Amino acid sequence: MDSQEVTPKDVYLNRRQFVTGATATALGILATGGLSEQQGEAGEKLSAEKRTDYAPGEKQTTYKDASSYNNFYEFSTGKEDVVALAKNFKTRPWTITVEGLVKRPRTFDIDSLIRRSPLEERIYRFRCVEAWAMVLPWVGFPLVDFIKTCEPLSKAAFVEFVTLHDTIQMPGQLRDVIPWPYVEGLRMDEAMHPLTLLAIGMYGKILPNQNGAPIRLVVPWKYGFKSIKSVVKIRFTDHMPTTAWVMANPGEYGFYANVNPEVDHPRWSQATERRLGEFLRRKTLPFNGYAKEVASLYQGMDLRKNF
Repeated sequence: MDSQEVTPKDVYLNRRQFVTGATATALGILATGGLSEQQGEAGEKLSAEKRTDYAPGEKQTTYKDASSYNNFYEFSTGKEDVVALAKNFKTRPWTITVEGLVKRPRTFDIDSLIRRSPLEERIYRFRCVEAWAMVLPWVGFPLVDFIKTCEPLSKAAFVEFVTLHDTIQMPGQLRDVIPWPYVEGLRMDEAMHPLTLLAIGMYGKILPNQNGAPIRLVVPWKYGFKSIKSVVKIRFTDHMPTTAWVMANPGEYGFYANVNPEVDHPRWSQATERRLGEFLRRKTLPFNGYAKEVASLYQGMDLRKNF
């Protein structure tokens, strides 16, 4: 990736050693060119601007709960065995290929991308599909910033995301639970909304393997399956992508996946939810509590049909 592809900023990843000297100190440049090869070992911290614009003002889910109870079908359909199965998942080297309706296709090295992107820490509600939810402090950068770097053409109306397909590292992909590789998509205005985040960490630390390392999407007003993990490809297109869950079960999982408590999933109610780590249930909020920010995106749409 050439140096003009992402504008350098002052906020970077902390490393164990920093470059000495006045110039390096002023710029905050890292001593090494990237992150550790295995970044699932919790420890390595991230430096980010703390943003409270959209913080829900609610108790955060503990790191222990959020990092040990995971939906990551590439490893397992079980929630509590993903940690062990993802322990040795290699996240370096890692690149993200950009293709489709863009000025020029290119490939981004993730370390170069992260070093040159201003990181933010944002606290979001995160609604999972089986009526449970979390409140997490994610660390990442707005997807809109990355989209601008990709220079999509005016015809691009949707953004498609693809997860790594590697049956050796991801044993869950040996099962026909859904079509592989995992594919998700957003409408362009959804992708460019300031709430939408490309996350590379949580709780001020590098993203654990089981939570979607090294980079994942976070779309807080939608169900969690829209927030695709371990992304390796981003494609700009003029038509709605056929996503993995739509291919697997279109009657249960629609393209939009907006949180709508008035529409039940065929196998469970979505009117209430349980926060991870809590016993009592809560009332589910429209758009997961972000209606003020995003409801206008769907003005005139029937959200019972476009689920």
